[in-house]
Amino acid sequence: MLNQRSKFSLDEQFVYLNGAYMSPQLKSVEKAGINALRRKNIPHQVTGEHFFNESHELRKAYSKLINVLDPNRVVLIPSVSYGMANIAKNLSLGPKENIIIVDEQFPSNVYPWMEVTNKSGAELRIIKAPDTQQDRGKKWNEAILDSIDVNTRLVALGHIHWADGTIYDLKAIRERSREVGALLVIDGTQSVGALPFDVQEYEPDALICAGYKWLMGPYSIGLAYYGEAFDDGSPIEQNWINRLESEDFSKLVNYQDAYQPAALRYEVGEHSNFNLVPMMKAAIDQLLVWDISEIQKYTEDITAKAVNRLRESGFYIENDDYRAFHLFGIRLPNDALMNSVKEALMNEQIIVSYRGDCIRVSPNVYNTEAEMDTLASTLESVLALQP
Repeated sequence: MLNQRSKFSLDEQFVYLNGAYMSPQLKSVEKAGINALRRKNIPHQVTGEHFFNESHELRKAYSKLINVLDPNRVVLIPSVSYGMANIAKNLSLGPKENIIIVDEQFPSNVYPWMEVTNKSGAELRIIKAPDTQQDRGKKWNEAILDSIDVNTRLVALGHIHWADGTIYDLKAIRERSREVGALLVIDGTQSVGALPFDVQEYEPDALICAGYKWLMGPYSIGLAYYGEAFDDGSPIEQNWINRLESEDFSKLVNYQDAYQPAALRYEVGEHSNFNLVPMMKAAIDQLLVWDISEIQKYTEDITAKAVNRLRESGFYIENDDYRAFHLFGIRLPNDALMNSVKEALMNEQIIVSYRGDCIRVSPNVYNTEAEMDTLASTLESVLALQP
């Protein structure tokens, strides 16, 4: 893959290495949004079909991206917390049972489990990262597997850790969770769109993703996959469009109990969103053209030299076997350097995030190897100034 910066409207004076915070907007997504806004100028041209067909096309496109065989298992949601709330509502827990999450997980994948365990008296097990830099990712995965027991009812985590890019061994975790009859719920917000995710391979019970980061869509729209475990569940809201035969507007007052097929009962009300759906579809279409494996390979290629330089200079970056290439954390040889690092990066107009004790770096196809070299040089310069 070649650099794709021309497809974005990034400000050339900044080095934007912060896709994990929010993706820059594709020009094609901007165009789709403008066209969608203008459509409502002539409201009678928004027909009954538009309430259904555009969202269905988005489901189909996203299903290709994550290898879902039935697009009706993909639903549109406004946020990760919404997607997780549907799961929490349909989770039955007893006081002797437990839910497993990892430490310093993003709050939208923590608060639902805090609530259900508090109400049920069940245990919320938080698996901390090992206090070591030697085989840190490997040992963390082992600790997660060891924590799953016969009383575990749910394992909820990301494909990678949102702060430092540590990869979780979802195949092994799925195998172990299935042995004890536990659900596996994945927050794919910081991976899907830049790191390949195959639903047929990992077999999660649910995969929940916000759309405005690696999926390169607008804010306030996301996508969720729900497996068969939720087919008979109750959604967190009851709206007209998720009911069977809602396509026939003349019969909407013929109320019925049945829902649309598969997982569609869990879609947010007004999921037809005539502005955001076309934008999200344009973003997914571009990702399909690029191929997610090529995106991951591109970020690996442009970061390799800079990562090696930083490791040799004394900075800690997780072993390549246990981290993503599109998002990774840099830990300092001396925590006291953090303020100096922030100042230096700001002066060089390098945009990153700071999460916990990490400098979170998250490049994508609009970045270059030269930009990564600039990042490495700036960090090395801070280290060189220390007595």
